[in-house]
Amino acid sequence: MPLLEPKRERHLLWLLALTQFTVIMDFMVMMPLGPQIMHTFGIGPAAFATAVSVYSLCSGASGLLAATYTDRFDRRRLLLTVFGLFTLANLACALSGSYSMLLFARAFAGLTGGVLGSLVLAILSDVIPPARRGAATGVVMSSFALAAMAGVPVGIALGAHLGWTAPFFLLTALTALTWLGARHIIPPLTDHLSHTRQTPGQILAGLWQLLSNPRHLRAFLLTFVMMGSHMLVIPFISPVLVANHGIAPQDLSWLYVAGGAASFFSSRAVGKLADRYGRRRVFVGAALLAFIPVLVMTHLPDWPFIGLLLFFPCFMVLLSSRMVPMQALMTTVPDAKVRGAFLSANSAVMSVGTGTGAWIGGLLLSTSAGGHIDGYGLNGWLAVAAGLFCVFWVSQVKGSDAQGDPSLAAPSGASGPQAVPQAPRAEKV
Repeated sequence: MPLLEPKRERHLLWLLALTQFTVIMDFMVMMPLGPQIMHTFGIGPAAFATAVSVYSLCSGASGLLAATYTDRFDRRRLLLTVFGLFTLANLACALSGSYSMLLFARAFAGLTGGVLGSLVLAILSDVIPPARRGAATGVVMSSFALAAMAGVPVGIALGAHLGWTAPFFLLTALTALTWLGARHIIPPLTDHLSHTRQTPGQILAGLWQLLSNPRHLRAFLLTFVMMGSHMLVIPFISPVLVANHGIAPQDLSWLYVAGGAASFFSSRAVGKLADRYGRRRVFVGAALLAFIPVLVMTHLPDWPFIGLLLFFPCFMVLLSSRMVPMQALMTTVPDAKVRGAFLSANSAVMSVGTGTGAWIGGLLLSTSAGGHIDGYGLNGWLAVAAGLFCVFWVSQVKGSDAQGDPSLAAPSGASGPQAVPQAPRAEKV
């Protein structure tokens, strides 16, 4: 594990967060632009859900393929290559002039974005010790909040004034600048490389061994169900608020600013709580609390806009708080030599879960003759049922060791692996 100076470590973490920000904004910006995209191409909720899910399904396929080669290259070089292709994918989205072209461009973006998510976590795991990985994951996961607080509102504003393609032109420029920063900040990462070359047969055998490992399978199932639960609700918030509650599309940005600002600060705090009290405990607490805002959102009364503005931060904080400890837990599941491959496969599972949840959620919704979207309440109850399964299942997900997780520490006087004390460096991440 390479050790970096505290200052460079912080710069690296924020660069990874920015990289993740561009990937998440690319995915998230589609959702609040839903009303405009549906109007532009004359499509309904199911077709819009297809446009959302095609990204996720292609992301899953590419993430699974990446599991065969992620650990065979310098992670820095691989990230720069894939990130460059991701920039071209955003340009293709911006230039889409028809629904079919948009689907093709979203598939291209998914093929590249699916690899980037796992690479970011693999690089983080390579440079951050397990005892501080929860807080570091919180920094990177704050990119979700940044995307909601800054990226999505800017995208909404650009879309309202310049057309729905404008946010993708912005993403093209932003990803190009981030690529330059990554080239400067990320060091070569080759400690995981094996000096022996593998044949294609050995690579496939290794992939099967990775995917069939019972410890890995339990983790994959948790990821799939949690992401499916998430996406039964999230993609349809904007269309439902516009169609059912009369919220103007340009006013949606204020909701995302309020929610993103709150979750930006909460993500780092939740990461530190996960380091202190254990990843599983924090995940269970956040998952149970999240049921309340999910049911409120999917059975929303006709509140005034100020009521929505006060509620949305609670909604986003509690939903994002589930993801930080879960992602930190995933970095501890594999052995170091297959961490990149495992995280690529887990990213694929995450994408498939995301696409499946959005697709099923879209199928359950219908639009009445008056434009009202029906069936959202059922989506909420299914999301709660899936979340309850995750609460019970998380105890089955075991790491390769318990280092850095107080909830799994051996009791006093007992034998077993003990947490390795860390030097007092880079406490603030």
